[in-house]
Amino acid sequence: MPQVVLVNPQIPPNTGNIARTCAATGTELHLVGPLGFEISDRYLKRAGLDYWSYVKLQYHECIEAFNSVHLERGGRLLGFTTRGTTNYANFEYRDSDWLLFGSETEGLPKEVIVACDTCMRIPMVETNVRSLNLSVSVAIGLFEARRSLGYLQ
Repeated sequence: MPQVVLVNPQIPPNTGNIARTCAATGTELHLVGPLGFEISDRYLKRAGLDYWSYVKLQYHECIEAFNSVHLERGGRLLGFTTRGTTNYANFEYRDSDWLLFGSETEGLPKEVIVACDTCMRIPMVETNVRSLNLSVSVAIGLFEARRSLGYLQ
């Protein structure tokens, strides 16, 4: 099953909401530091409600630490970014894919984008809207990957 990776997330409630989505779907969640909050942050815990015990959470202090885990496990890195060239809905996902999302303020760092096998975008009609909320983007990307792989039943 694809895994969700948040690179340098900054806003605790977004990460909490994403953790809740990952708990509901049985999806492993990787947090790559530095984080804009402490893991024990009350807003993070509040957004995840009482579902934290169901979250398959992995914390990596830096992108290099995450890269070591990725190299060990294998799979493609799929970056979700407003600069992506591939429409997320027109893509053939694999069980071993890693869905990468950047911080709310900066997006994915350039060095992460360069390392991605493919960069996806979620199309938006209004050009004056820079991006969707991070937790919304993760839900869209994750559920499309799950749908295309036959996990929604």
